[in-house]
Amino acid sequence: MSVSDPIANLQTLIRCPSVTPAEGGALSALEAMLAPLGFTVERMIATEPGLPDVENLYARLGTDGPHLMFAGHTDVVPVGDESAWSHPPFGAEIADGEMFGRGAVDMKGGIACFIAAVARHIEKHGAPKGSISFLITGDEEGPSVNGTEKLLKWATDKGERWDACLVGEPTNPDMLGDMIKIGRRGSVSGKVTVFGVQGHAAYPHLADNAVRGLLPLASALMDPPFDAGTPEFPASNLEVTTVDVGNPATNVVPAKAGFAFNIRFNDTWTADTVKAEILRRLDEAASDQTLRPDRQPTRYEITWAERPSHVFLTRNNALIGSLSSAVEAVTGKQPALSTTGGTSDARFIKDYCPVVEFGLVGQTMHMVDERVALADLETLTQIYGTFLSRWFGDASIS
Repeated sequence: MSVSDPIANLQTLIRCPSVTPAEGGALSALEAMLAPLGFTVERMIATEPGLPDVENLYARLGTDGPHLMFAGHTDVVPVGDESAWSHPPFGAEIADGEMFGRGAVDMKGGIACFIAAVARHIEKHGAPKGSISFLITGDEEGPSVNGTEKLLKWATDKGERWDACLVGEPTNPDMLGDMIKIGRRGSVSGKVTVFGVQGHAAYPHLADNAVRGLLPLASALMDPPFDAGTPEFPASNLEVTTVDVGNPATNVVPAKAGFAFNIRFNDTWTADTVKAEILRRLDEAASDQTLRPDRQPTRYEITWAERPSHVFLTRNNALIGSLSSAVEAVTGKQPALSTTGGTSDARFIKDYCPVVEFGLVGQTMHMVDERVALADLETLTQIYGTFLSRWFGDASIS
């Protein structure tokens, strides 16, 4: 069957059980789809001590510029309780106008539609006046160590350069055409450990309760707000994500307590400046004696998570304009340009070329009975096809 059909493409991909970090046949299926279209396909295995090896794919059609990259991932999250699914999670069964399966929207569906759009473009116009590449990882849903970041470096070392990138993540909240992601907030995580002195709960003067020290520190990170937001980004937000004491006894004052946190920050901050602000707040709160009268400042230590994600915003008229106008031409909707949500592999790509994200409706991603409307697959293929024609016509616009 022709790869110009996104439904058939997606069925093939869903039936590959590519749960991170397993390739599951998904990259082989992609290679079989892309090679007949004229793509040169390469498979790259990334390694890292202590982590599973991950296979990735890079394919290119054309040798000249301008060069458009489509980026995505074929790995999927585990299915969970398979008995809870109404259709087999790797069966790609169709019912009531929807296709069911893990990865249907996140994000094998986007890949299936872009391949179909490229195939239709070639059938109608011939090869593009420039180059198209697919940069596909198997490590987006996992640690994201042996995936896009290493694949980009590998390709760059081979001489690859790109003018723009479209990531096919499911960006639309409710309907196709709702939203294009033009940037992402940064992300920093850490863990704070507070130290006290263990003792008997009936003799608090002989002990120093670490929980009393922890509470002001955790509160200081959550309030006051870090900022009020910017024109392009919502307000930065820090959440305490876990509190751990490890004390099973109700009559023992704990000597140690800890909490973890994550902040999603806008372009008011960098990873370094937001860390400095967190340390300033912790130091100030450590001297708060409201819960620890007549005590020395709270003793604590902080451990930062490795590899923070950096905030970025794409400003590229050809990329954003071509995609926005394509969405509007096909759906009649003017998409919002957004920086909301979590992180994606666009955080790595932005160091190499301008990048935006647009894909399917994400309401069922990672859920039991993940599914996509067949009509949305056709609509997204049309959007991608219109975008291809417009971008290659306007790529000289900065």
